[in-house]
Amino acid sequence: MKGQFSALLLSTVLLTLTACQQHAQPANTVATNKRLYPATATDNQVDNYFGTKVADPYRWLEKDTPAVQQWVAKQKAYADRYLASIKVRSDLESRITSLWNFEKFSPPFFKGSNLFYFRNDGLQSQDVLYVQDGPKGSARVLLDPNRFSDDGTVALSATAVAHNGKTLAYGVSQSGSDWQQWQFVNVATGKPLKDQLKWIKFSTPVWDKNDKGVFYARYNKPKPGQALTGTNYNQKLYYHRLGTPQSQDRLIYQRPDHKDWGFGADVSDDGRYLIIYVSKGTDSRNRLFYKDLKYNGPVVPLLPKLEASYSFIGNDGPVFYIQTNLDAPRSRIIAIDIRKPAKRYWQTVIPEGDNPIAGVSMFNHQFMVRGMKDALSQLKIYDRKGRFLSSVPLPGKGTVSSLNGRINSPDVYFSFSSYIQAPSVYKLDMNTNKVAVYRQPTLAYDPKDYVSEQVFYPAKDGTRIPMMISHKKGIKLDGNNPTLLYAYGGFNISITPRFNPATIAWMEQGGIYAVPNIRGGGEYGEAWHQAGMKANKQNVFDDFYAAAEYLIEMGYTRPAKLGAYGRSNGGLLMGAALTQRPDLFGAVLPAVGVLDMLRFQKFTIGWAWTSEYGSADNASDFPYLYAYSPLQNLKKRVYPATMVMTADHDDRVVPYHSYKFAATLQADQQGNAPVILRIEHKAGHGAGKPTSMKIREAADIFAFLLKNLGETH
Repeated sequence: MKGQFSALLLSTVLLTLTACQQHAQPANTVATNKRLYPATATDNQVDNYFGTKVADPYRWLEKDTPAVQQWVAKQKAYADRYLASIKVRSDLESRITSLWNFEKFSPPFFKGSNLFYFRNDGLQSQDVLYVQDGPKGSARVLLDPNRFSDDGTVALSATAVAHNGKTLAYGVSQSGSDWQQWQFVNVATGKPLKDQLKWIKFSTPVWDKNDKGVFYARYNKPKPGQALTGTNYNQKLYYHRLGTPQSQDRLIYQRPDHKDWGFGADVSDDGRYLIIYVSKGTDSRNRLFYKDLKYNGPVVPLLPKLEASYSFIGNDGPVFYIQTNLDAPRSRIIAIDIRKPAKRYWQTVIPEGDNPIAGVSMFNHQFMVRGMKDALSQLKIYDRKGRFLSSVPLPGKGTVSSLNGRINSPDVYFSFSSYIQAPSVYKLDMNTNKVAVYRQPTLAYDPKDYVSEQVFYPAKDGTRIPMMISHKKGIKLDGNNPTLLYAYGGFNISITPRFNPATIAWMEQGGIYAVPNIRGGGEYGEAWHQAGMKANKQNVFDDFYAAAEYLIEMGYTRPAKLGAYGRSNGGLLMGAALTQRPDLFGAVLPAVGVLDMLRFQKFTIGWAWTSEYGSADNASDFPYLYAYSPLQNLKKRVYPATMVMTADHDDRVVPYHSYKFAATLQADQQGNAPVILRIEHKAGHGAGKPTSMKIREAADIFAFLLKNLGETH
């Protein structure tokens, strides 16, 4: 996005309560022969989709009413009791806490004469922003988000420092919501300025060259009661001048004739051009406009067609360097002279290669190209004319992130991590191509005791799929290892190796952690993405099942020992796994998942995903969406142990997806495995969670897995 079980046999007939339009309060529980579930009322809602009638008996759970709040409280209490009863859970939380407790640093970045970086002493709820006067100056706390709230649920969502390093703009989100409020701070004194920007979502303000103000995109203030569920349309691009109220902000660009257009902003290094990214939902393609700030020129549609992705890298005067996948699914770098913008005048600077380009930066007056080979990071340096200079030596097979540097400096800082290696910060000298450790943490485990290897397996149609498999050294391939299979598969998002301390605790228990790079992501370019979107979505599911079958065939595990976990679009994947291949898994965890494919587009930013999924409002899309939509494909049968996960302030994938799915699954479960609904309080889609909440969630996930994969009681 241009933004990652066993309820027992029902031997008696499950109580079905029919609610009137006001939704009569459901009874406290539904009886099974061994387990009591919180009961869920039903209504008589039936929708007609192009002649196909689809029942939606839990429609009432889509609204925030007292009856829904009571139902949520009972489901939450039920899940909390179940998880608390798992004996190994407290030990897991303790061990994850100790593994999490190491000093974490971000790569530093420079603005003016100041150096900035984030640091966490180990268990702080939120990372703290530090500033120091130059590389050898003393550091001091500039902004401590842990002081925003007592429970850590008010989070720092993003920062933007003025070019001269004298003013900090920062966004704050509450309880995991995507809504942000931006404020400003004097860097030298630490004192807040009076400026405030509200109702910002999916936008990071960018400073003008003179540091007098910021460009940003915002929505209109939502109607009362609709902040967390109302649809987000008609984003507008503004300029805010410091020292003035938001009501006086200058409107730069809007398109009321295209309510689904969104806007992102950038400013060229020379300060002359405002770059405007024009997006349509989560479509990976975008338009690119610009405005000449020197002469306060009009907004010019440089690349007006929605035909490819375009990303501004930098400029030499009127010559813009652009990364694009137009006629190059794995991306290339082109030069466009805005005085002669027609395609026949475009120049290819770096042509498409065998491996996709993940991103491009300009440091040391050169191109730093971050690429991927089989989902593993590569760094290559080219000069301005596109001549290859060198490959940067990396410390292993993993992921490079947070590249920071300056256009006129050879010093570049970056973070590197893998599934078994915690993030370390490295410094690259582009003149010598030497990489040195800048900051490295002290850990509560030895990475040398673990292995993370890449394998390849055939998909159902023969496509070659890479998968990383991580575990302690010396495991036996006897089919008895508890294994967690994680995947995403969508929105052109590449799943590259990232470190999570909790997975070390899982591997300490003898667990295997496997991550396949299934279609729908961006690991092999736009063609890989398109092979897993819209009517091709079944490829994503089949690739995931093939990964499970490979792990079973090669002796890593067996179905009773195999767990599956995914979040958001990956939660959709988990819902499909439950309904299509419940035989493959012993436990499944759909987290903040898109589970109702017929109605997702009707809430908050869900409409934006129709470019990825299609829409049930269209006759051509409805058949394939209905064929795989997890909610509508549940039926009475035996399901593996399931923990549906959501959060009460998720305004991206609204909680009703999980509420309706869990209620239906509890009613349909015919086996002995539990179906619980874990609801996080004062949390959202995932961003901004305090450390303690992340640790509790990880402990619940791995405790649930260990219990239901037969590893503990």
